[in-house]
Amino acid sequence: MAEKKTVSVKVLNMAGEEVSTKKLSAEVFAIEPHNQAMFNAVQVEQSNSRQATAKTKVRHEVSGGGKKPWRQKGTGRARAGSSRSPIWVGGGTVFGPVGNQNYKISQNKKEHALAVKSALSLKVSEKALVLVDNIAFEDKKTKNFVAMLDAIKAEGKVLVVVSEIDENLFASSRNVGYAKVVTSDNVSVFDLLNVDTLVASESAIKEVEEALK
Repeated sequence: MAEKKTVSVKVLNMAGEEVSTKKLSAEVFAIEPHNQAMFNAVQVEQSNSRQATAKTKVRHEVSGGGKKPWRQKGTGRARAGSSRSPIWVGGGTVFGPVGNQNYKISQNKKEHALAVKSALSLKVSEKALVLVDNIAFEDKKTKNFVAMLDAIKAEGKVLVVVSEIDENLFASSRNVGYAKVVTSDNVSVFDLLNVDTLVASESAIKEVEEALK
């Protein structure tokens, strides 16, 4: 049986020291990126996050306008029954959003998996994936989280993927505006493409790999 192809990535500790090497499946982390699948995945995520809150008032919802502006005949002007007619300034809106728009679209599981693999492969090819043996903090201090990112040389916007977000990690990272922490089962294509560096714990990257095989 032919040996499955793998990609080797260095594993660092939180101090930025290399401690081992991790072999990742080439089927997940070294495929030819599929641009259309990634585009579709981002479009689905952004569309499904839209809130249908836009609402305009139609003619009967605009206050006032109960009195006929002028008599029906004899003025030389066009007849008018209400100052809240859509053709009047201050009148109702025709064909505007009514507050129950549905922006939901979907993507099948196979294409979504391809999109995630493509985004991960891009990060590996750009050498923007940093693996850390274990991401855990003993206390709730932002400076410790920032110190870890500096030590492992995580540049620009950063996505940190872990198996579980405990209280210390959440509190330490929440005030770092350029970093986002997610669990391995909540990695989105948009997040992967929207950051400069992907940081993941060994356990989290294994969970992501197993979910996509």
